[in-house]
Amino acid sequence: MNKIARNLLRNKFQDISEHSSLSFNARFADGSVFAGSESKPSITLIYNNHWSEWRCVLFGHVGLLEAYFDSGLDIEGDIGQAVSIAFESGFTQQAPLLLKIRNRWHEFRFGNRTVAQAKKNARFHYGIGTEFYQKWLDLPHMMYTCAYWKPGTETVEQAQVNKIDHVCQKVCLQPGDRVLDIGCGFGGFMFYAQDKYDVSVRGTNTTTEQVEWLAGRIEEENLGHALEVVEADFREDMEQYDKVVSIGVLEHAGRDQLQDVVKAHAAALKPGGLGMLHFIGHVGTRNTEFYIRKHIFPGGWIPSLSDTLAEMEACGLEILDVENLRRHYALTLDEWTTRFDAKWNEIHSLDPVRFDDRFRRVWRTYLVSCAEMFRSPQGTTYLFQILFSKGNVTRENFPMSRHFIYEKENLSDAGG
Repeated sequence: MNKIARNLLRNKFQDISEHSSLSFNARFADGSVFAGSESKPSITLIYNNHWSEWRCVLFGHVGLLEAYFDSGLDIEGDIGQAVSIAFESGFTQQAPLLLKIRNRWHEFRFGNRTVAQAKKNARFHYGIGTEFYQKWLDLPHMMYTCAYWKPGTETVEQAQVNKIDHVCQKVCLQPGDRVLDIGCGFGGFMFYAQDKYDVSVRGTNTTTEQVEWLAGRIEEENLGHALEVVEADFREDMEQYDKVVSIGVLEHAGRDQLQDVVKAHAAALKPGGLGMLHFIGHVGTRNTEFYIRKHIFPGGWIPSLSDTLAEMEACGLEILDVENLRRHYALTLDEWTTRFDAKWNEIHSLDPVRFDDRFRRVWRTYLVSCAEMFRSPQGTTYLFQILFSKGNVTRENFPMSRHFIYEKENLSDAGG
């Protein structure tokens, strides 16, 4: 039986090798070797047991990754190169039947159909401790979303400030505006917008740990008059605001909740108000990567751009601008990976049981593979910013071109 698995893998590896510009080798549990090229391989897969070989046969690239997570397989060389080979050869698109069944079963068990399950899913990822995220995100804003690497940007801190201000400029923040930040994370947008634009911001978040930490920070900085955070799901009733933003929320709403989350954005916006959706989206309707849903974001689902636009139009929202920041996310993830690696010993010491070697393998793979996904010429996953209004704008209440965004950003860079 084990020989059958090896032969199947050899055939699969040969096909992958023929469709990739990068070479790789594999050493099986019995000591035999697959040599993809006579040249020095970019990576070598080392199988430590026969079950890990079968996992790859049965579950494709997800089986390979899960064998790696459990130390049944080791990867010599840069794991980013392994991901590049998978994308270039189309290996990640070849989902075996058992993997498709697992994905459907996962949606049945962990889909965000209820507020309670959505909250549980959010806490799985975001509730593992602020100290963990402080080790490798930008400080002080801790923006866990795509940064904006405009020319001259040298650090992720600067790139994240660029991103926050880019959003502020797009929604034309004005002193006195009441703003809703749906899924506010650690509050980076809230603090920046209040400080630089003299607005009041209400943040909503379903992760108890983040809400408690953010409420404490608001109190420490004596900003309770301008900032507020509440523990709430997007489906729960909200007031109406002058401006509404969500930065990295849409992809966490769930497979069947796109209509609901778009309706929530529209309902929270005053007539004539402006809003911003910043989210990971597909071009075309596609399944979301299973290993991400299983090990990183249970309940998560990446929507298509076309479906999102259709739901927005159905809610009476006018689409004013769509920007694709895909390449910016690759750079952001590269920086996160570098910081994660540099701080790993400190992360491990926070909680050696939780932050063990398996956790490191899972999270590092997540960061590296997402960077390669956004970098890949074969990719179909992007980072969109959609600027919208509630009802059609006029020449009197909204600029006629994009110049206002970049003119203000240039003034900000110059200290104006």
